[in-house]
Amino acid sequence: MISINNLNFHFGSRIMYEDASLHIKPKDKIGLIGLNGTGKSTLLRLIVGEYKPDSGSIQMSKETSIGFLNQDLLSYETHESILSVAMQAFGEAIHLQDEIDRVLVEFENNFHDNLVDKLATLQERFEALGGYTMQAEAEAILEGLGFSTEELQQPLASFSGGWRMRVMLAKILLQKPSLLLLDEPTNHLDLPSIKWLESYLERYEGAVVIVSHDREFLDRTTNMIVEVSGGKLNVYAGNYSFYVEEKELRNEIQKGAFENQQAQIRQAERFIERFKAKATKAKQAQSRQKMLDRMDRIDDVAPDAAKVNFSFKFNTQPGRHILRLEHMSKAYGNKVIFRETNVHIERGDKVALVGANGKGKSTLLRIIAGTEPVNGKRELGHNVILSFYAQHQLESLNVENDMLSELQQAGSKKSEMELRSLLGSFLFTGDEVFKKIKVLSGGEKSRVALAKTLISEANFLMLDEPTNHLDMQSVNILIQALEQYEGTFVVISHDRYFVENVATKIWYIEDYQLKEYPGTYHEYEAWQEKREKGSKKEVANTAAAPKAEKQPREKSEYTQLSNQLKQVNRQVNEVEKEVQKLEQKLAAQEKQLADPQVFGDVEKLQKATSEFDKIRMQLDEKQEEWEKLMLEAEELETKMAD
Repeated sequence: MISINNLNFHFGSRIMYEDASLHIKPKDKIGLIGLNGTGKSTLLRLIVGEYKPDSGSIQMSKETSIGFLNQDLLSYETHESILSVAMQAFGEAIHLQDEIDRVLVEFENNFHDNLVDKLATLQERFEALGGYTMQAEAEAILEGLGFSTEELQQPLASFSGGWRMRVMLAKILLQKPSLLLLDEPTNHLDLPSIKWLESYLERYEGAVVIVSHDREFLDRTTNMIVEVSGGKLNVYAGNYSFYVEEKELRNEIQKGAFENQQAQIRQAERFIERFKAKATKAKQAQSRQKMLDRMDRIDDVAPDAAKVNFSFKFNTQPGRHILRLEHMSKAYGNKVIFRETNVHIERGDKVALVGANGKGKSTLLRIIAGTEPVNGKRELGHNVILSFYAQHQLESLNVENDMLSELQQAGSKKSEMELRSLLGSFLFTGDEVFKKIKVLSGGEKSRVALAKTLISEANFLMLDEPTNHLDMQSVNILIQALEQYEGTFVVISHDRYFVENVATKIWYIEDYQLKEYPGTYHEYEAWQEKREKGSKKEVANTAAAPKAEKQPREKSEYTQLSNQLKQVNRQVNEVEKEVQKLEQKLAAQEKQLADPQVFGDVEKLQKATSEFDKIRMQLDEKQEEWEKLMLEAEELETKMAD
């Protein structure tokens, strides 16, 4: 489909890619990962032809069509409705619709056979292009991405940048290109929309390349990870979780090889130093030196995960009660956000506020911060010092300051060494701390603003979408910082990995009330799915009630079957993961058997064949186990339906 061969590309003197190669096949679902600045977005622009390689080639078949979602699309403006903008994807079908309408008008005055034939041809082509269902399809995708039915006729210009990006994503999805290139598609989506997109991409028939910092999203949408590192494209044949395990294994092997080679080098260097001046050993010393000169040096493993080596402490301890909101109500005109709800925050609470956009999450954070007027009683606790981080606060950074000066002026009274250590934790090292704020990227500004928030001596933090525009390493740093933070915080985020690792309570907004789930995000998600299934079943049972002839099943019996089914489904998922791993191991072993160095050596071939047979036997056993579990699940579902 697309073949990238020996790609070389430079930005000025900076090497982005050096002899990099990658092959994208139909139906590949690729997650493109790497540190900020390594060239992920650059590779997408090279593929679409916006940039030209310095050398090497990017080849694709003539039939390949590409849809590219990128941040530049935020600047697109029009007063057309969002439905009309999305339906621009059906350019030919819309043109045919206009032709059909003209022919029908002509029929009123000039009815003849040629016109009938023309209309039949137009309608046949229109149907083949999905013309009769295109509006319904566009509406379904827009609503899946979070728009209400009423909003579909509103002009694109009336929406904020994030919502406009959703419209452009809908347009690209409706085009159904053979290759989707998605650059940070979850940045402007809320959790329900992310889940919808995951489900859509899982069914998508074409190939997909996704740049994302969202681990959960990559886990659920990809079957291959390509890591951009050192100007190369390193391929891992699995999702993100597989990549983490496999990279650790590769690093162990590389570390061992590096240490062995270093030991050989040290031994050779000692021999050379000792005997180079002795006539009887000089020739051997020269031979060893030539060996060292010709040796392909193995690189040491570069540390991936930056560690936070800064203590986020505050001097003022708050009282037990951080904040109380009693009988709170909030509305914008006729739009009700909260109605007579209560909010209690206690010292040490680690809260994540989740849910769909437009429900009032950011409004609630502003109410808690005291920057949004509200009806009801707001009471801030004793000795509470709060600090509020939101994306718009990036604008409050003094663009003429360098990073170090900006933090020095934050009033924390920390030393330059402490501030340098903090900036180092956020991946700014050496002289980078003297960079002006105005030359930083959006992600770099986010890191500076987060660092400024964390040193503010606040014992109560409010963080609104802090992971937006951060790469995975920066998200890890923020997780570490919040894990060691001894104060209280409320965070809004759609990054499920981040929320799972920092929050012990989940807040959600339902029926104009703030509600709490006392557990982790994954526990909350499982609980919500159970609620939704129960609600759908109740609706289905209510609709079918007049036709029901069977006596209702005993609740305890149904619950028992349901629990058995859940247990079996969990086992199915576990076995499927094991099957996937064994299939990958078998494929790797097949590749080894095809290696000339292996099949040309009898001993190596016997060992590799034995290992291949062992893995294949394990795979057969697991596949048999999976089939039995699937039959068991089917029987349980049948019993529950009876």
